[in-house]
Amino acid sequence: MAEAEAVQLKEEGNRHFQLQDYKAATESYSQALKLTKDKALQATLYRNRAACGLKTVRAIDINSSDIKALYRRCQALEHLGKLDQAFKDVQRCATLEPRNQNFQETLRRLNTSIQEKLRVQFSTDSRVQKMFEILLDPNSEADLLEKAANNLIVLGREEAGAERIFQNNGVALLLQLVDTKRPELMLAAVRTLSGMCSGHRARATAILHAVRIDRICSLMAVENEEMSLAVCNLLQAIIDALSGEDKREHRGKEEALVLDTKKDLKQITNHLLDMLVSKKVSGQGRDQALNLLNKNVPRKDLAIHDNSRTIYVVDNGLRKILKVVGQVPDLPSCLPLTDHTRMLASILINKLYDDLRCDPERDHFRKICEEYITGKFDPQDMDKNVIAIQTVSGILQGPFDLGNQLLSLKGVMEMMVALCGSERETDQLVAVEALIHASTKLSRATFIITNGVALLKELYKTTKNEKIKIRTLVGLCKLGSAGGTDYGLRQFAEGSTEKLAKQCRKWLCNAAIDTRTRRWAVEGLAYLTLDADVKDDFVQDIPALQAMFELAKTPDKTILYSVATTLVNCTNSYDVKEVIPELVQLAKFSKQHVPEEHPKDKKDFVDMRVKRLLKAGVISALACMVKADNAILTDQTKELLARVFLALCENPKDRGTIVAQGGGKALIPLALEGTDVGKVKAAHALAKIAAISNPDIAFPGERVYEVVRPLVRLLDTQRDGLQNYEALLGLTNLSGRSDKLRQKIFKEKALPDIENYMFENHDQLRQAATECMCNMVVNKEVQERFLADGNDRLKLVVLLCGEDDDKVQNAAAGALAMLTAAHKKLCFKMTQVTTQWLEILQRLCLHDRLSVQHRGLVIAYNLLAADAELAKKLVESELLEILTVVSKQEPDEKKAAVVQTARECLIKCMDYGFIKPVS
Repeated sequence: MAEAEAVQLKEEGNRHFQLQDYKAATESYSQALKLTKDKALQATLYRNRAACGLKTVRAIDINSSDIKALYRRCQALEHLGKLDQAFKDVQRCATLEPRNQNFQETLRRLNTSIQEKLRVQFSTDSRVQKMFEILLDPNSEADLLEKAANNLIVLGREEAGAERIFQNNGVALLLQLVDTKRPELMLAAVRTLSGMCSGHRARATAILHAVRIDRICSLMAVENEEMSLAVCNLLQAIIDALSGEDKREHRGKEEALVLDTKKDLKQITNHLLDMLVSKKVSGQGRDQALNLLNKNVPRKDLAIHDNSRTIYVVDNGLRKILKVVGQVPDLPSCLPLTDHTRMLASILINKLYDDLRCDPERDHFRKICEEYITGKFDPQDMDKNVIAIQTVSGILQGPFDLGNQLLSLKGVMEMMVALCGSERETDQLVAVEALIHASTKLSRATFIITNGVALLKELYKTTKNEKIKIRTLVGLCKLGSAGGTDYGLRQFAEGSTEKLAKQCRKWLCNAAIDTRTRRWAVEGLAYLTLDADVKDDFVQDIPALQAMFELAKTPDKTILYSVATTLVNCTNSYDVKEVIPELVQLAKFSKQHVPEEHPKDKKDFVDMRVKRLLKAGVISALACMVKADNAILTDQTKELLARVFLALCENPKDRGTIVAQGGGKALIPLALEGTDVGKVKAAHALAKIAAISNPDIAFPGERVYEVVRPLVRLLDTQRDGLQNYEALLGLTNLSGRSDKLRQKIFKEKALPDIENYMFENHDQLRQAATECMCNMVVNKEVQERFLADGNDRLKLVVLLCGEDDDKVQNAAAGALAMLTAAHKKLCFKMTQVTTQWLEILQRLCLHDRLSVQHRGLVIAYNLLAADAELAKKLVESELLEILTVVSKQEPDEKKAAVVQTARECLIKCMDYGFIKPVS
């Protein structure tokens, strides 16, 4: 009856539609839909009702004379080139008179014209041409120029855009932009060229030859910091493309090109070395040249045998680098410098020296340095002597061993002491700095204590120059701390170091003093904080702490090493040799000196210092330091920062604060780059954070995937047990977040290590590894490892379910529950891996701990559901009685899941017909 009535209503709706009463037709179709279940009829009714809606919308109240006016306006707009507006008018005409061939033809023609116009307008050729027209038009408005310049940079970064710019004489046009001398246009041109060179060796070679290396270097030599950095990036893009450092995939013809780039790379190196000693080069330009040499000359991986680039620079440029190191700002002959220049040059000398492979190479390096320094000594020219000592001072900030060898040169130490007594302040300044850097070793410090302390004290009392005064104070600080953390080996009288430290803190908090001078106060504290009394006083001086943190955030990043050293001392995160009581007794018996620990270096005092540092805002300062320029942030400094982070993360209660202030994010680069010790320390700190923090908050966005590799490296058997354990906890937390993270852990080949720790005798390691595996088995690729024939992985998990340790049982049972739920094959395999399987399962189902019991019952259900024969075997065992007892327990909120699962097992048995319900 209903279906017949629905058909009638449909016919009624059709009649209303023909009479153009679309409202009545809609009502008829809607009523019919309520009555029918016929799919075909429903589809027809929906279509008809939609047609009514369309007709209602298009029933525009317009007469034929209006249509003609509309069409005439369409023709006029087309004539004026306003194709989109013309198209809208004719589209309306065609809607009202769909059979009008004239309207339809106009509609087709305009559509084709619009598509062609859009194609031309958005084609890369057109966009490139348009950008250049705007940029080279002297009458272009400023906003339009800026937009065009930015668009050109974006186009240069796209492969299609870069190639179009290159093919359409774009390099010449970009050089015209450079010739305008307008900074914003010059920057746009340089940045566009950088994009064009990236990842394309042939194009980079052509651009290098077209622009010329001397012109590129002259652009980098300008005073403008932004321009200098942009040109440095261009040159780096060229070097990467020529040397193959850019890892992008090359396609088509580019892949087939084989270019000999050694000549070009050598030419670039020569020009960079020439920049170091040219008076025409700004301090910014010199810094960028040093940055490029630092980044591209020494080997990145010492496993690579070829160090020919370093040998070439040593032979052809070491004297030029030494000249930069030996610059004295107050002398008239000084080259233009920034606060970073000499430090960058010292770092380059250090990297070159570390890159040498054998003693003959190191001897050759040392001889060049010796000849350069001794060649400067001149009794008639004090300026040359000052430069010689300044050079030694700079080398001491680089390769310490080489610097110490140079100190033994005849006359060097004597000249340092003599310059302290000079009447000229420039000489005093250089001499004091050199003495500070020379006092690295206790043997050197002893020599200076004997020969120079009285001089330094006299200089400190008499000088009115604050710069000299503070440096002299630092010299005294360093000499006072030459005994290191050894409480019994103090160089100065009781209380002297505290007085020196108090003066340093006073200088540090004085905002009226320039940053470059105040950083020497931190340098002093870096030595003095080896004394526990000093570090304890310092962390209680909140204004001094915060003044140091603010200095660490300033553009002058030469302070980083000193700040990092001070923080390492305050947190006691330096390496401490293990004291063996028997050896101590032996040393005392033979009247040898035995190192003593200061009472304030005990754990309680260290913990209190960590609390105060966190409260003062140390994390934000550390995060800012990590972002520093790579050359300034040396591997040694990174290691110090990693040590500090690890000490700060020691207490789990503090980790939330560290995460909230960006500590998790800052640790990632420290765990990926630097010394081996630094990377391990940073990875351990990451593991501590990852173990108990929400990864989405601690490592937001894609950063969380970068955490996996450092944690996996901590699973290495060479790492200590605590590092293994906390890495496993971190990976457990991460693997519980998403399958994408589980996939990342799997790809980093962590599974074999996790499995190895599941065999460990150590209870906590075995538990952590099993919990991690419990999360990992959700991943399909991990499940496939269990499904594969010829391995004992499933057997291990089953046997771990029978362990006495509740936590291990819980994790293993969870893993087994998920595996048996995912694959029936694993249900059968479980019964074959060990004869104890049924006994272990029964123990799980009777376990005192509800979570273990619940997981055991889930495993039982999975086995029952897998196969009738297997279910029959289980029903014939004592398991049926266990399930019956559990299912009959009194209702209890805590036991609800356990009882429910046991009942589901019994229902499955009833489904098979093995048991029958009782009334």
